Amino acid sequence: MTDGEDIANVAGQLADLTHTVEQMGSRLENFRLKADTQQERADVQQERIDLAARELAEVSERLQAAAKALRQAI
Repeated sequence: MTDGEDIANVAGQLADLTHTVEQMGSRLENFRLKADTQQERADVQQERIDLAARELAEVSERLQAAAKALRQAI
């Protein structure tokens, strides 16, 4: 094999490697975007859970106050 052939062979391998790395980078970016989207959904769900818990606590307080008032009225 001549030096020119060696260089051409290495250049081809380098081009293949570069293409593979670019594909991997693209896949990693897609994974990151999906993870961000899933985190955003989880954050929204957690906000809804927190709101529901606060509302439930408020309802519980009102029910306890009503029960107390009813006991006092009896």
